[in-house]
Amino acid sequence: MDLQTSMYIDGRWVSSLSRGHRNVINPANEGVIAEVAYGGADDIRRALEAAHRALPAWSKMTAYERGKLLRRTAELLEQNAEEIARLITLEQGRPLADTRGEPRGAASYFDWFAEEAKRLYGRVVPATVGSKRHFVIHHPVGVCGFITPWNFPVILPARKMAAALAAGCTFVIRPADETPLSLIKVFECLHQAGIPTGVANLVMGDGPDQGKELLNNPICRKVSFTGSVAVGKELMRGAADQLKRISLELGGHAPFIVFEDADIEAAAQVAVAHKFRNNGQVCICPSRFYVSHELEPTFTELCVRQAKKLRVGDGFDPDVQVGPMQSPKMLQRAELILEDAVHKGAEILCGGGRPKTLTQGYFFEPTVVNRVDQGMLLMREEPFSPILPVVAFEQIEEVIRHANGTAYGLAAYVFTRDIRTIMRVAEELEFGIIGINDATPATAQCPFGGMKSSGIGREGGQEGLMEYVESKYVSVGI
Repeated sequence: MDLQTSMYIDGRWVSSLSRGHRNVINPANEGVIAEVAYGGADDIRRALEAAHRALPAWSKMTAYERGKLLRRTAELLEQNAEEIARLITLEQGRPLADTRGEPRGAASYFDWFAEEAKRLYGRVVPATVGSKRHFVIHHPVGVCGFITPWNFPVILPARKMAAALAAGCTFVIRPADETPLSLIKVFECLHQAGIPTGVANLVMGDGPDQGKELLNNPICRKVSFTGSVAVGKELMRGAADQLKRISLELGGHAPFIVFEDADIEAAAQVAVAHKFRNNGQVCICPSRFYVSHELEPTFTELCVRQAKKLRVGDGFDPDVQVGPMQSPKMLQRAELILEDAVHKGAEILCGGGRPKTLTQGYFFEPTVVNRVDQGMLLMREEPFSPILPVVAFEQIEEVIRHANGTAYGLAAYVFTRDIRTIMRVAEELEFGIIGINDATPATAQCPFGGMKSSGIGREGGQEGLMEYVESKYVSVGI
């Protein structure tokens, strides 16, 4: 596989100004995959300047013209899906059977926003006096700066890039240090689709330095970040100095609630499949499992049985369902929160550590625990780990209180057949995304984002497009 390892700035593949490089590591075997260009604030600066030069022409193109380019990009992502999926598995670790869906999911965002841009309607507002006419039009925000994470290194950037391009914005994006290769391939698709010079720019480099440049440079009018709550707060503070627009898709700690009328076998199957997807390194994956006390023993037994069947290993092995953690840091995080839970009384029912048969790579066994309480780190902080805690509950008021009892508000999941319960949890759970009998709610045409400390703004759907425009009110005297 030939790997492009350069930055993409002003329509060209270039090295960093410092000529710096950084290794990309395969988390399954700890080997070096490639060296990619790696720079600093000066590279972000020249990319912002390129985006600024490109903005007038791109923003004046019609939505139909921009839509053609987005659709062509979607087609190229589909055509190159297998190569992109293999790059994701190589640098991120998820099994190939899972990563094959990511480039196609990214393509769906380009396809959706190619069409949605045509429906960025303004409106005429009735006047209070006959000598005036009022109307509202939409204007692109301008040059945007994107910072994206490693856990889904293609689809999460696509949400931002497709919406911004559809709205008439230009941008600079910085991928996570761990996973630049798959996004580089996406930029190859953009280049092949004919993206005009300077409209889309890709820069790898030092996170703090480049983040400060995005915040401090007046060319950048909006920053969109997906990642941790701590970094999101830093970016929000920095954006205040220029009153810069900001969107934040931050951490999650999703409750998974199983009521007494649920299909228990289906609920357990979904719980295991989605908790251990990407080793729990998913912002919207279920992480706190509240089960009706009548069903809890059966649910726990089913989860243990299914978790034990999951095979852990290299994501290129077709028999593997669970790949490695992303890094030593994430592996140590899993060990820390499990140690805290056990110290406070939790019982490990299966898993509990690194597989003895795997001597290389950042692997951790799918783990199920019970005897859990709300005081454990596992229940208070975003775990981002393959640990499934089960808690029994008796009353709906109790479980809603516990579900809402964290600073997070990204996603929540509920399994029930009772329409009264469905309506109540939909109204009372404090989460931006609620899946009812559905653990895969994310889709291009619907808004994705959180409440409370889980973020500000939405990606996807009509709401995602509106994040990249300013509304202008025009009053005309006649």
